[in-house]
Amino acid sequence: MENILLNKKDGYAIVTINRPKALNALNSATLLEIQEVVKDIEKDENIKAVILTGSGEKAFVAGADISEMADLNTVEAYEFGKRGQETFSLIENSKKFYIAAVNGFALGGGCEISLSCDMRLASNNAKFGIPEVTLGVIPGFGGTQRLPKIVGLGRAKEMLATGNMIEAEKAERWGLVNDVYTQEDLLDEAEKIAKKVAKNSSYAISGGLEAMNQATQIKLEDGLELEALVFAKAFSYPDQEEGMKAFLEKRQAKFK
Repeated sequence: MENILLNKKDGYAIVTINRPKALNALNSATLLEIQEVVKDIEKDENIKAVILTGSGEKAFVAGADISEMADLNTVEAYEFGKRGQETFSLIENSKKFYIAAVNGFALGGGCEISLSCDMRLASNNAKFGIPEVTLGVIPGFGGTQRLPKIVGLGRAKEMLATGNMIEAEKAERWGLVNDVYTQEDLLDEAEKIAKKVAKNSSYAISGGLEAMNQATQIKLEDGLELEALVFAKAFSYPDQEEGMKAFLEKRQAKFK
């Protein structure tokens, strides 16, 4: 890996996009490395949560790599967009719980990759935006689809049409960010959440995430049926027996 750092810990992993000289911009090589890392983590039964962040203090991910995009023709642009979409869909549909720890700029593709995570934490210097209109294009890595579901259609259209950046505090008010911390505390706070997730049932996490992801895609009655099936299936796993037994015995559950 040239552009990604992977640090596996006890029950969780930290993935760092590491192109600080390019403000961690996403080129094709970086997207492919992210795919490799996500697939590797997906197969690791010891990992239940993943923290995604960027190296340096200036940027989480400043966007897609414009130097690579500038001379693309329409066919190449389609392929580049699909590559980004496929990468971020791997994150969104993962059985692991992804936490975006956004330190600094999260613009364009950087905002879009954070949207594919299950939650977003931000440093107080973070700025979010989808400024692609200023380049004569639109978000191509899923931003037009995910952003409205998180902040609402009106806010998303405002961000799209103006290209304006919003600061961390406003992002929190809009529901784009769960919590805001100082730069110094951001990663520690993300790890606290990851450690808490790591104590819980793998099946319950993955099953719950699947049901919630489908909530915006299917009719309510179909979503309720999916929830019932996932809920019932949990009772075929040892985690359910251990979790409920531990509750009745007033102790901490020990999930394998």
